[in-house]
Amino acid sequence: MSEVRHRPRPAATALLHRLAPSTLRGRLSLVALVTATLLMLVLTVAFNTVAQHRLQHQADDELRTRAAAVATTVDTSGTTVRVLETSHDDLLDANVWIYSGRRLLEAPPAAGALTRFAHTLAGHGGRRCATVDVRGPLRLCSQPVPGEKNEATVVTALDLSPYRSSADTLLLGSLVLDAVMLACTYALTRLAVGRALRPVRTMTDQATQWSAVASEERFGSMRHPDELARLGTSLDAILDRIRTLLRHERQLTGELSHELRTPLSRIIAELDWWRTRPRTADQTHATHQVIADAAESMRTICDTLLEDARNGTLTAPGTVEVLPTLRRLTEALDVPDHVTLTTGGPPLVAGVPPALLERIVSPLLANACRYAHTSVAVRAYSAPDGVRVDVIDDGPGVPPSFAGQLFEPGRRADPGDGHAGAGLGLPLARRLARSAGGEVANDPGHTPGARFVVSLPAG
Repeated sequence: MSEVRHRPRPAATALLHRLAPSTLRGRLSLVALVTATLLMLVLTVAFNTVAQHRLQHQADDELRTRAAAVATTVDTSGTTVRVLETSHDDLLDANVWIYSGRRLLEAPPAAGALTRFAHTLAGHGGRRCATVDVRGPLRLCSQPVPGEKNEATVVTALDLSPYRSSADTLLLGSLVLDAVMLACTYALTRLAVGRALRPVRTMTDQATQWSAVASEERFGSMRHPDELARLGTSLDAILDRIRTLLRHERQLTGELSHELRTPLSRIIAELDWWRTRPRTADQTHATHQVIADAAESMRTICDTLLEDARNGTLTAPGTVEVLPTLRRLTEALDVPDHVTLTTGGPPLVAGVPPALLERIVSPLLANACRYAHTSVAVRAYSAPDGVRVDVIDDGPGVPPSFAGQLFEPGRRADPGDGHAGAGLGLPLARRLARSAGGEVANDPGHTPGARFVVSLPAG
């Protein structure tokens, strides 16, 4: 057999998994922070790009305004270009170059390398601007001065350091604002997500508590947003399944205890009787046979009830002769001395396994013998829809006020009537009969005493 080798995860992926928040609140907050960071980054880049272009546009406007002012002092109407003197020459001549064609007419003192850039810019002609770095960022713009015979060019320069400083200040301010906004976004997101998830945490705690104490509370009865309402519906369904499983478990435990009590009592009685006095070999063999029959009955009870609990319907159909099974049941019962039990009816075959017929009729017989005054009758007969078995006693009967609760598990008409019982036999008999397509019903019109009718499909 070849071994399947799992490829190890990259170290970066493993690190991200370790650093990722473990709570939903932390993950949602992190997603919101990353999203806000990307958005703020895009906005910051766009804002500072626009701001830089705007500052450069302002610098160009100032240069062109100065160039237009200097152009008023240039005379191009004659045969040669002349620069007229004005009262503000010092202000106008600062960082200004005047060319006649490619010939330099006037330049600022100690311009040095900057004059070479101005000469190059003037040589290209037209309105142009360029940025150079000479002991700091400088912006140069050329402005042509047209004339009838000659054409002059004015080149002006401007230090961009104040504009760059303003751009840097704007960038720093936007970064600080971004940091404050991201911190506020993260904090507000955690707060909002925490408040939004608080009902979920409350619902989780309630679901845990309700499932532990088998409460009948429901989330559907509470007002929640649509998303939480759907979650509440799902939790209600889970709680219902848990309660159903617990109820079935308790029901199966009670039914097993109820049905196993009789054969177990027979085993204990036989062992006590066998130990109290010496026994012959035949008597010992008879005792062993009774114990074996009781043990087999217990095994049959367990198999029948567990099969029904697993499937809820009859999965192994069979047939049984009704009368021999009824006689065997009556012989195994501990009938009180003052009660006479009779069985009768024509030979009939029911469409259920023998063990299932025993488990259906046995609780009815036990109840009849427990409450009968003098007699119990078991009668089997044919019916249009199958086979019927009547269990009749002359006891006090079923109180009319209790008839609606007769087949509810754990309910008894009079728990203090002095008779043992857990109220599980009749519900078990009806449930098993229905699993085979039959029914167990009480005849409310029968007097005196009680009459239970078992309906089963024909074999």
